[in-house]
Amino acid sequence: MAANGKNLVAMEGGKTELDGSAKGSRARAPPGSIVNDQVIGAGEPAPMGLCGYILMFFSYILVVLTFPISLCFFIKVVQEYERAVIFRLGQLVPGGAKGPGLIFMLPCVETHRNVDMRTVTFDVPPQEILSKDSVTVAVDAVVYYRVQNATISVTNVENAQRSTRLLAATTLRNVLGTKTLGEILTERENISHQMQTALDEATDAWGVKVERVEVKDVRLPVQLQRAMAAEAEATREARAKVIAAEGEKNASRALKEASEVISESPAALQLRYLQTLNAISAEKNSTIIFPLPVDLLRGILPFGSNGNHHMNAGQNPGSHADTPPGV
Repeated sequence: MAANGKNLVAMEGGKTELDGSAKGSRARAPPGSIVNDQVIGAGEPAPMGLCGYILMFFSYILVVLTFPISLCFFIKVVQEYERAVIFRLGQLVPGGAKGPGLIFMLPCVETHRNVDMRTVTFDVPPQEILSKDSVTVAVDAVVYYRVQNATISVTNVENAQRSTRLLAATTLRNVLGTKTLGEILTERENISHQMQTALDEATDAWGVKVERVEVKDVRLPVQLQRAMAAEAEATREARAKVIAAEGEKNASRALKEASEVISESPAALQLRYLQTLNAISAEKNSTIIFPLPVDLLRGILPFGSNGNHHMNAGQNPGSHADTPPGV
């Protein structure tokens, strides 16, 4: 059957067939459904034969003869979070998994296997991975998954949980092997999403749904940590020097503008000296160095010829010791 030119799936005789160009390819079933070509024994059950019918007849007789004691042995309770996959003489019972609630089991004929449908969490062991830029790192992760189809998880794989864990470790190595060290450290969310997509596609045939994958920790070698720390420290020091040089450049421009303003008013320089003295004295220093400008001494000391003569005489007192007065 076809509608609007699209390929539809026709279920006839327990087999999956595709019309048009999609014939012969596998159709992807919605989550939780059972596709007959994906589940072993989900098609038309093979006839049990004469021996099978005889065994079932004797099983019913045994249940009737031992009633009501047989109820304690042949009625099973399936929890709300479980599903029971029943096999009758080794064949999968039609109708899919049973439960939750009470299920009836024929003695010596039927067996069952309970499957937990709750979300399971496990840690992926640390994996030694060689990144794309040839750096060895140890990475571990955590995976959240659940069984969405109990029948497929029992019939299509021997141990769905163990297979999922081994596949998660392999997928972690494969995905991180295509990333550089910088990408591993900065793109954890993208790596987790990529791992989840790969795991979900691979485990869909096992009836397992991978809900979430998270990269926990990335451990680097000690020597690489030291090298990265030294590189980061050198980068910070270079940036600090550039910032300090920019600050000095801006400060020199500001000082130039301030000197031009102060040069217009000589009293402004004296006020600046007094402000500096006030700032130094506030720190309780025992020694204070106060700059005294020469311009301030011109109004106090006469700098003339007599002054120069007295200064020279004071510098060489012994040269005029024997000269009589008035000479």
